[in-house]
Amino acid sequence: QVQLVESGGGLVQPGGSLRLSCAASGSILSINVMGWYRQAPGKERELVASITSGGSTNYADSVKGRFTISRDNAKNTVYLQMNTLKPEDTAVYYCNVDFTKFERAIRRYNLWGQGTQVTVSS
Repeated sequence: QVQLVESGGGLVQPGGSLRLSCAASGSILSINVMGWYRQAPGKERELVASITSGGSTNYADSVKGRFTISRDNAKNTVYLQMNTLKPEDTAVYYCNVDFTKFERAIRRYNLWGQGTQVTVSS
């Protein structure tokens, strides 16, 4: 069974920084896209950033220049470095992983993490 374990959320003042981590474990054959999404109260879940196995990245316009996504393929881990945080960044942040595993054939799956709260407030 594949699991995602997120860490790094918390309370930070405006202008501060946080680093989120998400580690995938289990019977994984390969991981394609890893990403971070967020959902604020009363709003829909939105893509924050994603990164492919080759290192290509994609960011929401609202976080460009402030957030950096990276991954360690050897550890099946994705990171989100968040700098110059703003109150509007307050949300639950979810890790999402697109991966394959072998179950009598190579099958593709998509999995969500449990979410970690990020609160930006003075």
